[in-house]
Amino acid sequence: MKYAIIPGSFDPVTLGHVDIIRRAAHLFDKVFPVVLVNTEKRYMFTEDERLRILKCACRSIENAECHVFEGLTSDFAESVGAGFIAKGVRNTTDFDYEAGLSQIMKKFDSRLETVLIPSAPELSYMSSTYARERIKYGCDLSDFADGETARLICEIVGSKNK
Repeated sequence: MKYAIIPGSFDPVTLGHVDIIRRAAHLFDKVFPVVLVNTEKRYMFTEDERLRILKCACRSIENAECHVFEGLTSDFAESVGAGFIAKGVRNTTDFDYEAGLSQIMKKFDSRLETVLIPSAPELSYMSSTYARERIKYGCDLSDFADGETARLICEIVGSKNK
């Protein structure tokens, strides 16, 4: 069985992320989208909220199992028996960054292979940064998340603003 982890901050998850997860799910027997916790970063959503949103967004991907993890990516991969890391790339900047990370990872843990998946052209403009800006100003999220996931995001944001 071939397992892949799909690490990210997912702050919040977008249709672009879900597309990469869905496409990776066709390549691997099981995929593990994992919310990684970086204590040096500031997030709009807590790790528990990001995990709830990620699980909602991935609800129709049968071989996806979402997790949250604080620690080394390679440690999480080992804990679930994954030999692959799948990452999405939107453009050449993403590609250069992710290719560099994959070389570091290969040096750090030679058993892990990184698979880079180009984003669908119609989703390549999406980023969590842009989604957060839209959320911050109360803009519609229908082009960033499916209806149920967008409602959950709005519900979480609404409960924080009370």
